[in-house]
Amino acid sequence: MDTLTATATVDLAVSTVRALNAALHAPASSHYEVHNPGGAHAIAAGIAAPLTVDVRGHAGYYAAGMNDGGTVTVHGNAGTGVAENMMSGLVRVTGDASQSAGATAHGGLLVIGGSASMRCGISMKGVDIVVGGDVGPMSAFMAQAGRLVVCGDAGDGLGDSIYEARLYVRGSVGELGADCVEKPLRDEHRAELAGLLAAAGLDHDPAEFRRYGSARRLYHFTSTRSGSY
Repeated sequence: MDTLTATATVDLAVSTVRALNAALHAPASSHYEVHNPGGAHAIAAGIAAPLTVDVRGHAGYYAAGMNDGGTVTVHGNAGTGVAENMMSGLVRVTGDASQSAGATAHGGLLVIGGSASMRCGISMKGVDIVVGGDVGPMSAFMAQAGRLVVCGDAGDGLGDSIYEARLYVRGSVGELGADCVEKPLRDEHRAELAGLLAAAGLDHDPAEFRRYGSARRLYHFTSTRSGSY
């Protein structure tokens, strides 16, 4: 990375997402500025190096998908599946995100400055997600590992069929999903939450949040509880 040039600018009004992603997969610069994204899909997908990418506008579906080490900021809103299957790095959306933000992501940090739609963190596998606003229904559905922090409200079905992810919500929560229960917020959780909020650039008091997680009743099928599946 020491041999890379400082900043490269890609204008999607005259270039293509395919050309942009090809450049990001064999980078000649450490920092890319993407202008006129125009809601295009798959912007900055598949990064596998410690690059910094600033997308100056709204992004479409699967922005920064499969990110592994990059720092990607969408200066606007993002469509479905932002940071899907991220492995490491940081993805930040300054505005709102559509459904399935951070889906199946294994690691890294996803920060959404505004709100996220339904299924935020679906099947998350180790990623940390911090949402400055609200999340929609069925967020953290089948969440296996990682932490989801919601600074606003959460819709119905939060944590449905959750495994061992930790969920923190500052506002109100609709009807909880199957096998998701409220749990005590202990000192170690406040410390964990404070670190996540600091990493996201937020200064909320961790004591204002409530913690949710798995009741561990659905780990094994039991015929007497078949109605819960």
